[in-house]
Amino acid sequence: MALTIWHNPNCSTSRKVLGWLKDKGLKPTIVEYLKTPPSVAELKRVLAAMKAKPHDILRRKGDAYEALGDADKLSGDALLKKMVEAPVLIERPIVITDKAAVLCRPPEKVWDVV
Repeated sequence: MALTIWHNPNCSTSRKVLGWLKDKGLKPTIVEYLKTPPSVAELKRVLAAMKAKPHDILRRKGDAYEALGDADKLSGDALLKKMVEAPVLIERPIVITDKAAVLCRPPEKVWDVV
């Protein structure tokens, strides 16, 4: 099974999910998305696997979010472009498998896809 985690090592939830995966003997591909942001096309692919919209994975904390103004008024495509420019706007962690993808908030959601 292909297994990828969009990970931020500074996030306790992301570290917890990664630790759980490793404890199960799984070896996920770790993408530090803040260093290697996904493209708009990749975001769309993952959102389709999640059956979600861009606003569903928007991190609603921090300076980058505040700089958006009223994020709910942005179109999905506009928000995706902002996420590529400022990947800190992507909530984490996101775990992606052959089966589906899930935003692990709460962290136990990881078990929905692995």
